[in-house]
Amino acid sequence: MAIFLVSFILIYGGIHLYAFLKVKAALLPGKMAQRLTAFFLIAMISAPFFVRLYEKNGLETFAYLTAHVGFIWMGIIFLFFIYGVLIDFWRFLIFTAGIVLKKNFLALRPSPKFAFFIPLIISMAVTSYGYFEAMDVKTERLTISSAKIPPEAGRIKIVQISDVHLGHIVREARLKNILDKVKTEKPDIFISTGDLVDGQRSELNALSNLFREINPRYGKFAITGNHEYYAGLEQSLEFTEKAGFRILRGEGLTVGIINIAGVDDQAGISSGTTKSVNEKEMLSRLPKDKFTLFLKHRPLIVEDLNGLFDLQLSGHAHKGQIFPFNFFVGRFFPFISGYHKITDKSSIYISRGSGTWGPPIRFLSQPEVTVIELVNK
Repeated sequence: MAIFLVSFILIYGGIHLYAFLKVKAALLPGKMAQRLTAFFLIAMISAPFFVRLYEKNGLETFAYLTAHVGFIWMGIIFLFFIYGVLIDFWRFLIFTAGIVLKKNFLALRPSPKFAFFIPLIISMAVTSYGYFEAMDVKTERLTISSAKIPPEAGRIKIVQISDVHLGHIVREARLKNILDKVKTEKPDIFISTGDLVDGQRSELNALSNLFREINPRYGKFAITGNHEYYAGLEQSLEFTEKAGFRILRGEGLTVGIINIAGVDDQAGISSGTTKSVNEKEMLSRLPKDKFTLFLKHRPLIVEDLNGLFDLQLSGHAHKGQIFPFNFFVGRFFPFISGYHKITDKSSIYISRGSGTWGPPIRFLSQPEVTVIELVNK
């Protein structure tokens, strides 16, 4: 957690320093204007930390307002940085070409004002569009045939949500939108693959009643994600249990005609909050003739588990949440969204997530509720 905080401050602070230099080059502000700009940027860097501080002290209104302003700004500044760097790269190419070819290409170099205002306008436009995309939850459908599903069982419908991040951004209205999709499907099994909560709001538990309206015949199952630990593990587990989920923390069980197993996120192991589980031993204890569903928050694949599970359900990656961050996220995981065959015996499905983390926006990464139907092969 400490490494994450230091890395976040260095990266986020560096991006704001870049923005400050862009403002200075484009607008040539006086000293007072520079001070005011610096004060605003420092306040925005500090906003995520003030949200947690206000939460801990019960200042819900301040936490709510700071979260919306700070996280919307986070989306704008990240996009501004990406688009700004692209224009700077073009400026560098023109400058280099002029030196190498000994020609004057200055007319082709964007001015400092252009290099500031164009990324700013584009990032604000994308943020505005992304705010509405984040509320447009799509139902993704997947059918998996397996000889382990008896013909007489018909179709077993599993509905997965992931990365809802209930807190100051994703609140009752957005949660109702997600759960309405779930109710429509009338699932046999309801799954949450981590990061269900992302805040310490005192009224968070009131939202658990919305989950209790969904009662699948084989039950509801959940695992922890990394944000359950950031928000406070005990409170997160309490909420998840009140919502009617059975939390699988390094255990597997047989439900109806399938096996379901789940593990804690590695954030708990890294912090010493939970103990590491031997996934191979856990899965080996389950009946081999039944279809095994393996719940693991991060889309990490362990080759040693080949054949011990049929389908792994994961989330965490959000498919980058805001394009082009999918390219960065893809450097850490072999797959970041969708269905993939690992071997002829095992496969994985990674949800794009049902809510949002940080900025309440999505761009080219629509939130989803996933419907998986298991049928006889």
